[in-house]
Amino acid sequence: MSLQRPKPSESDVFVTRLDGPGDDREERPGDGPDAVASEIADAVESLTNLWSLAAQEAAVRLSLHQLRALRTLQTAPGLNLTTLAERLDIGLPTASRLCDRLEAAGMLERTLHPQKRREVRLSLTLQGRRVLDDVASRRADVLTLALAAMEPAERSALSRGMRAFLAARSEVPPAPEERPGER
Repeated sequence: MSLQRPKPSESDVFVTRLDGPGDDREERPGDGPDAVASEIADAVESLTNLWSLAAQEAAVRLSLHQLRALRTLQTAPGLNLTTLAERLDIGLPTASRLCDRLEAAGMLERTLHPQKRREVRLSLTLQGRRVLDDVASRRADVLTLALAAMEPAERSALSRGMRAFLAARSEVPPAPEERPGER
């Protein structure tokens, strides 16, 4: 099968970009930030679905809130309930019930703070860490399968693009939060 480049029409606008050594390519109108953002949103949704399915195949099935809570405690052990609720952006009663369920399942433990007797620290149990490891392993496996279906040059381009995105994102100040009623 021969791949031929379509002849440009009068409405096509081309800009030559130099992405790297020997990587001249034409930028088409569909390569703009809005179009690419839409493509990325579709890819993220697909990846999210893939990861959700992988998590549901784990030995212990957890809700996304439960997984997020465990992941948060994995990265910041010893949080109190209020801080966990803030990081998960959920209400305190919801966080409390979530922790009750995780504790009952043997994945989370509550201990008293050594200096502040009224404060309770939350941390993962060995079982909680095992479940997170299982989910992470399954997610890595499905991602590896998807990447294996790509051509090496496509994987390399994706990797370069992700690094460039992360670098650009770290340089852009966060958008100010919109207040209710403002537009």
